[in-house]
Amino acid sequence: MLRMENLSDPTRLRLLRLLERQELGVAELVEILQLPQSTVSRHLKVLADQGWLTSRSRGTTNLYRMTPRELEPSARALWKLARRQIDEWATGRQDELRLERHLSHGGRRAEEFFAGAAAGWDKLRREQYGDRYDAVGLLALLPEYSVVADLGCGTGSAVADLAPHVRRVIGVDSSNEMLKAARQRTREMGNVELHRAPLESLPLPDAECDAATLFLALSYVAEPARALGEMGRILRPGGKAVVVDLLGHDRDDFRVEMGQRHLGFEIDELESLAEEAGFVSVTSRPLVPEPGARGPALLMLTGRQAAPDSNDSRRSH
Repeated sequence: MLRMENLSDPTRLRLLRLLERQELGVAELVEILQLPQSTVSRHLKVLADQGWLTSRSRGTTNLYRMTPRELEPSARALWKLARRQIDEWATGRQDELRLERHLSHGGRRAEEFFAGAAAGWDKLRREQYGDRYDAVGLLALLPEYSVVADLGCGTGSAVADLAPHVRRVIGVDSSNEMLKAARQRTREMGNVELHRAPLESLPLPDAECDAATLFLALSYVAEPARALGEMGRILRPGGKAVVVDLLGHDRDDFRVEMGQRHLGFEIDELESLAEEAGFVSVTSRPLVPEPGARGPALLMLTGRQAAPDSNDSRRSH
C-alpha cells in the first residue's frame, strides 16, 4: 500500500522527479542531488518499500525508476499535483541542470567511441553482431513503402541497401565521422539524403515517412522513450517501424567497450516503450544469434503508427 505521507519530504520529491525522467543509480543520484550516499540510499529504500519506484540490477549496481502509469490511480493523481509544485522549486531547476550535464557526459562517451570506430565500424559490427540482422528488418519493410528513414544510420549500409528499392531514403545519425562514411557509400545514389541530429530530436516534419528503421542505435540513446516518440512522429498513419537492438544482458564490460548507455532491452520493456510512443500492432521476438557473433543476442520489434480513429489493438502476438 502506497503511503501518501512519503511525498511530504522534499528529498523524496526530488528523487521521484529525477527518476520519473531517467533511470539512475545511487552514485548518479548522489552527484545530481549533492547529498550524502547514506541519505540518498535511505530515502530510496523508503520509496521502494512503499511502491513509489522500482529497481533492477545491472552488475553490482541497482538502477531505480519511477513510472507514474504503474502507480495506483490515487497515487498517480497525487503525484501530478506534487510534480507541478516541484517544477517551481529553484532546487528542482538545479537538479535538472545537473541531470542534463550527466546525460550530456554520457553522450560524449558515445561520440568519442564512434569518432574512433568509424573507419573500422563495419568490420567491428560484423564481428560483434553478424551481418544478417539488418536484412531481417529490411525484409519487414519491403516492398510496399516509398519513403524510409534509417535512424542511427551509421556508415549507411542499410541506407544503401534500401535506396534501389524505394523512392527516397533519409538517414539520420549524430556522428560526423559515421555520416562521412555514409556519404561516401551513397554518393552515387540520387534518392538518399543524410542529416546529422540526435535521435531524440529529428530534423524531419511530422508524417514524412512511410517507414522507419532503428538498427542497433537505441542502446546509445540517453532517453529511448523520446527517440521512439520521434520515430512515431515522423511516420504517416499506418507507417511501419522496425527496431533491432540488444536483448537485455549483464555484460557491462561489453557496454563500456562499445560506448553504449544501456544493457539492451527486455522484450516487455521495449514493447511498453513502443506502445507509450503511440505504436499499435506491436510485436517483438528474439533473433537467433548468428554463428561466430560475439556480442549479446538481439531482438526485433515492429509496430505501426496509429491511424486516426483506428480500432487496431495496441499489441498483437
